[in-house]
Amino acid sequence: MLLAELGRVIAMADPPPAGLVERVQFALELENLDVEVARWVRDDELAGVRSSVDQGTITFTVSDLTVMINLTRTGRSHRIDGWLVPAGMHGVEVRVAEHGASRTTADEGGRFVLEEVPRGTTQIVISVGGAGCDRTVVTPAVVL
Repeated sequence: MLLAELGRVIAMADPPPAGLVERVQFALELENLDVEVARWVRDDELAGVRSSVDQGTITFTVSDLTVMINLTRTGRSHRIDGWLVPAGMHGVEVRVAEHGASRTTADEGGRFVLEEVPRGTTQIVISVGGAGCDRTVVTPAVVL
């Protein structure tokens, strides 16, 4: 009974952000894959899963791969211009919760573009080396 009351008080004082459960479930959909998780290297107020991004540049990094994306809001969606370093024809998948995924391949210079990406909880999945690769890198889920 004491723990239930404590839980109620905590939920009132510091409730979880709206949609947290859905975002966690979305992120866990990749749990059965052998993936490396990149980290968000943007040092400003937009850190963490509670953030929301309208436009700007975000950089993710993991060991020897950097993923930089520039977001441009286009009505109810975003255009994503991205660059991968090291450059190469890597597979790129942008997953948006409740909207499915969009796929493309970066060009030889590591550049990719995705038009009309819906707003919502989003992850980018990079297949290093393209289709049939041995290495998959995923970014943290962010709300676009």
